[in-house]
Amino acid sequence: MRTEVVSEPGDPTHPNEDFASVAVPASGQGGTLVVLDGVTPPKDGTGCLHSVPWYTARLGGALTELTVSLPDVPLTEALSRAITRTAESHAQTCDLSHPRTPQATVVLTRWSQETVEYLVLSDSALLVESTDGTVTALLDDRLARLPRASLSTDAVADATVRNKEGGFFTAAADPSVAARAVTGVLPRGEVRALAALSDGATRWVEKFRAGDWADCFGLVRKEGAGELVARVRALELADTERVFLRRGKTHDDATVVYVEL
Repeated sequence: MRTEVVSEPGDPTHPNEDFASVAVPASGQGGTLVVLDGVTPPKDGTGCLHSVPWYTARLGGALTELTVSLPDVPLTEALSRAITRTAESHAQTCDLSHPRTPQATVVLTRWSQETVEYLVLSDSALLVESTDGTVTALLDDRLARLPRASLSTDAVADATVRNKEGGFFTAAADPSVAARAVTGVLPRGEVRALAALSDGATRWVEKFRAGDWADCFGLVRKEGAGELVARVRALELADTERVFLRRGKTHDDATVVYVEL
């Protein structure tokens, strides 16, 4: 098995709000992949004493441990338990009912000798390469389908559509959100490789239209995860007229995890 993990902050002077891990159990019979993209908070606060990196580190750590130690627990249940554990760690000091309480998008994958399970919540992406070379993008596209009028000027969705019916969902403090994720199970024998990307890396496809998902996967497989991030950074710097970036931030935290089974 070959793995590669690259995670680069959008601004080197600010902490990276993404989280990434790949874990292989001692048995060596399977593994798990976790990618979280922390949601950058607004300037008026989150009702929480803790930072987004604090939240993603704890949620990501809990997800890594639970998906490895409890291989028979469904990924939705693992996410629900991880959210509960993280919420309990700061419920006494923070207002977890605040709509901007620290939160994150989620990509989870767990593979065994028989299956590859996956879970995607919000706008990070999971790319799956089959044994015949076909690349499939597994996405939760609810945010992309929202009218732009529902979004604030910094392109972060307003509280009226965040974790609300008719809007989109992220992992925050409510464990029931796990049931909203896009999930599925694939036969292990039909999967050659996986790539999980935070939306700072999916910009190459979704914002700059430099290629499609198959092109993106091929770039990661052939030239490495770091090359994809480097190309995104070059495109961001070249977009001086904001043709592609529009009102979005110039640079975003970018994470790519590649696993060749």
